[in-house]
Amino acid sequence: MRDFHLPGRSPVLATSGMCATSHPLATQVAVDIMKAGGNAMDAAIAGAVLLGICEPQMTGIGGDCFVLWSTPDGEIHGLNGSGRAPAALDAADLRAAGETTVPTYSAHAVTIPGAIDAFCTLSDRVGTLGIERLLAPAIHYADAGVPVAPRVAFDWANDQGGLQGAARDAFLLNDAAPTTGQIFAAPGQAQVLRRIAKEGRDGFYTGEVAEDMLAALTAAGGKHTADDFAATACTDTSPIRSSYNDIDLVEHPPNGHGATANLMLNILKHFDIANMDPWGTQRTHIEAEAAKLAYDARNRFLADADYTTRLDHMMAPETAAQLAALIDPQKAMPSATTLSEQVHKDTIYITVVDRDGMAVSLIYSIFHGFGSGIATDKFGILFQNRGAGFTLEEGHPNELKGGKRPMHTIIPGMLAKNGKPVMPFGVMGGAYQPNGHARFVSNLTDFGLDPQSAIDAPRAFSDAGDMKVERGYSDQVRAELSDMGHAVSIPDTAIGGAQAILIRDDGVLEGASDPRKDGCALGY
Repeated sequence: MRDFHLPGRSPVLATSGMCATSHPLATQVAVDIMKAGGNAMDAAIAGAVLLGICEPQMTGIGGDCFVLWSTPDGEIHGLNGSGRAPAALDAADLRAAGETTVPTYSAHAVTIPGAIDAFCTLSDRVGTLGIERLLAPAIHYADAGVPVAPRVAFDWANDQGGLQGAARDAFLLNDAAPTTGQIFAAPGQAQVLRRIAKEGRDGFYTGEVAEDMLAALTAAGGKHTADDFAATACTDTSPIRSSYNDIDLVEHPPNGHGATANLMLNILKHFDIANMDPWGTQRTHIEAEAAKLAYDARNRFLADADYTTRLDHMMAPETAAQLAALIDPQKAMPSATTLSEQVHKDTIYITVVDRDGMAVSLIYSIFHGFGSGIATDKFGILFQNRGAGFTLEEGHPNELKGGKRPMHTIIPGMLAKNGKPVMPFGVMGGAYQPNGHARFVSNLTDFGLDPQSAIDAPRAFSDAGDMKVERGYSDQVRAELSDMGHAVSIPDTAIGGAQAILIRDDGVLEGASDPRKDGCALGY
């Protein structure tokens, strides 16, 4: 139990349904959907789409999603809602033009948005209320506007520099980032959502909306075609898993990088983490070294599922054992070679559990803050820049090719025990996410923390040579990490965010939401 003399959050407890997101309006809408008879998938879709209006610097209908969900019988399913590069684009073209990486804020970084196809598919296949009902709250708030929340305003100001052309008109107020409490509306997006509500995914991928998207991308030099949009389709996937202590960590398979979290935990098994100071130097150092090795494997092996051939090797216990042996408990190793993509800070994540035991873990993103910075003229659809996740290295599994999905940094998570799903969860924070998954599981199982305390706890992340250590750590720990050879910094922005719902043995749902964000958990 937390010390009630100190700032903090209590877990949220309920029995009929629970949702946790990074914005209160989205959490409330998801609960309202369940109260109206919808299931957890209905609630997750409604809340996620609204988050694109509440947190447009993080996500939106021009982005991608990945989803894990469990059915009451305990089976965990996966769906890949990430888009593909336009068929006519190839790494060789960019290399010939003198590029060494995919230009971050260019049309070449824009993959076809996949989230809307996934949401419509899941609504039809898994949901009960229909897509028109699920989009109604987002349509209302897109028209009426949403007061900008404090963390959102902070991120908006930091990320506005990437906005260009029509995107500046759509996402700035009088050419400036909105401040806390100012109203942001997106009437153009409301029009798009009405078309999707009426016509389904074709209302987005064909017709006037698709023409608006194509016009913007063509004007920016893109090679996208109407066929690229019309052909967009989500993919069913088989989740992957590994065990740590008495918990199974279930992740989405490639092109996401959930396997990085599995590998990190497999490496950490070789150290007596539970007998270390949870916020001390030794645990923080060992975790950073495990992350460097796991991310190096990610950079070598993970890509579009059709091009990933070493996943079994990455997940194998002997691979983790060999990597663990490379860790010096007293000295930092050099950071792994990075991929060509530039790391991004954040995304949105929503989790829902309903009265029948369905659990949904859904993550939805436009990659960098405000994605590519490119928006359409008519409807103000902001495009992701997931194509910046490709490499231009010839022959690499993650090399940019037309029709291919890039390696993705967003990963939904699920924990299972004795074969039964017990906790949908997610950790936002760009490249930090696998490290965040591993730390969350370790906090729960090595140190016995409840989900809210495990989320509240301070974070550190060795990020491309920069050992980011939150202010929740002591100066002594930072000094000792520096002495070990880490290049230590205190990040300007708190590391990521997280949401989780524990399905307790007594049937009570226990929700947790990260105070690093504006959101909350709510139940009924």
